Amino acid sequence: MAAAAAAPGALGALRAGRVRLVAACCARFGPAAWAGGPVPRRSYSSEVKTEDELRVRHLEEENRGIVVLGINRAYGKNSLSKNLLKMLSKAVDALKSDKKVRTIIIRSEVPGIFCAGADLKERAKMHSSEVGPFVSKIRGVINDIANLPVPTIAAIDGLALGGGLELALACDIRVAASSAKMGLVETKLAIIPGGGGTQRLPRAIGMSLAKELIFSARILDGQEAKAVGLISHVLEQNQEGDAAYRKALDLAREFLPQGPVAMRVAKLAINQGMEVDLVTGLAIEEACYAQTISTKDRLEGLLAFKEKRPPRYKGE
Repeated sequence: MAAAAAAPGALGALRAGRVRLVAACCARFGPAAWAGGPVPRRSYSSEVKTEDELRVRHLEEENRGIVVLGINRAYGKNSLSKNLLKMLSKAVDALKSDKKVRTIIIRSEVPGIFCAGADLKERAKMHSSEVGPFVSKIRGVINDIANLPVPTIAAIDGLALGGGLELALACDIRVAASSAKMGLVETKLAIIPGGGGTQRLPRAIGMSLAKELIFSARILDGQEAKAVGLISHVLEQNQEGDAAYRKALDLAREFLPQGPVAMRVAKLAINQGMEVDLVTGLAIEEACYAQTISTKDRLEGLLAFKEKRPPRYKGE
């Protein structure tokens, strides 16, 4: 942190301020805040009503700690309606403070569709004065997903256009079936991506290529998306139509054994560090690392290594 604080003039003050802010966030959401009691048993589809457009499922047994958000709005091609946004917002608010959650997967419950973007039929009925606030709501919910403290994975097993791709871009990791189709197509409608696409796509694949895709409204399949770095993994679709979801579940299982506190502060360090210069980023890393030193999990990790057994982390 000293390097950032020593930088001259206003730039030094800005860097130091950012590091202090991140350190404060680390302290606020530090180990004590994440400590939880015994995990209550939940059924696979707890707190879900069949008529809901969003199914929140807390997985059990060896998958305990994985939460699946399943979009289930078949008649609207999973498009982002006012009601679906409300449900997403409610689910995210609950999950961000749930210390038992380790990884979140966003998928579709509708074959062949991830999310077709904003509900244009609903949009067409809006007065022009309503459009701006509605898009701001989409942007806000997607930002909330991007700011979830645990790893998030988008499983794209079908069409992901406009706001649907923006939703996926807000996740830490994206996996897709080779048959999936994805793109930011808003310029075809004489508008621009409004859910963060103009900012997250360049950060994911580079400015020049992002401009090309947005200017052309081009749609990529899974293989093309993998080639440009838009997704991390591409799978041949299976008969059940859930190849991307199964891969996402495999990845989530890989994350489960790791220290919960470490996972959260690692995500914070990466996200904050990518927005600043290297010197400030290293100071952010230092502030985040400091939050792991006093944890019981760190001591458990060392003891487990010494005893040659799997660690039993509690998020403390």
